[in-house]
Amino acid sequence: MDKQAPSTLPAFDEFWNFADPAATEAKFRELLPRAREAGDPGYVAELQTQIARTQGLQQRYGEASATLDEVEKSLKPDMKTARVRSLLERGRVLNSSGKPSESVPIFETALRSAQEFGLQYYAIDAAHMLGIATKNEESLKWNQEGIRLAEAATDARGRRWLGPLYNNTAWTYFDMGKYAEALAVFERDIEFRKQNGSNVEVGIARWSAAKMLRHLGRVEESLRLQMTLLEDPDRKSNDAEGYTQEEIGECLLLLRRPSEATQHFARAWELLHEDPWLRQDDPARLARLKKLGKVN
Repeated sequence: MDKQAPSTLPAFDEFWNFADPAATEAKFRELLPRAREAGDPGYVAELQTQIARTQGLQQRYGEASATLDEVEKSLKPDMKTARVRSLLERGRVLNSSGKPSESVPIFETALRSAQEFGLQYYAIDAAHMLGIATKNEESLKWNQEGIRLAEAATDARGRRWLGPLYNNTAWTYFDMGKYAEALAVFERDIEFRKQNGSNVEVGIARWSAAKMLRHLGRVEESLRLQMTLLEDPDRKSNDAEGYTQEEIGECLLLLRRPSEATQHFARAWELLHEDPWLRQDDPARLARLKKLGKVN
């Protein structure tokens, strides 16, 4: 926060559940009247930026933009953190709504402002978002800058950005067809998550590394890892199991075991076909799952 919030107001970032943005929005909105009564406009503005983020994660982009417009009108020169967070969320809304090129200058402004104001954590966030909004070599440049900033961070919160940055760097290599480089970074991510992350995060990194093995032609090895992940109790959510089932199906296809693959593709489609992000960003992937799973 830009200044000490009254003791009756909580550190609202701890309310975040990124797997359930609707529930997070409800918690933030419940807090908003109290925050306004407390008379800390910086706290209110920051809280509203996170309400906008929950709206964006629910693909309610118009509402998110309107919320950020309201924040922008309330900003005062001393609200440095709120200003940077407003820029970050404006950029995220544009990027998520299919306008990444428009988000880039906003993230660049957020990065410069955060560095000027000494806001390490948000500077790393801005670099991380620039790595997402750009492609190929430019993406690698921004991810490497984010890694540099995270490694130099003076607090544990800033250093925790290393996990997402390793993940994003590896996926950029994947998008460039550099599977060996991607695998090396995912393996680095696995080790980091084992020391600093949750079991769920370790599982995501292991799944990603196994996918790289498939693309490198190490299909039997990839299949063994994915089958192990299928039994992981920390990967029982719909999306985690769905993506694992999909990878198992892809491995079995490559191993010329199509009849076995069918049931895995069908299960993947069952678990993933209502995912709003896949439906928005990759409908062809869902159509492939349905076809290969022989779903009516």
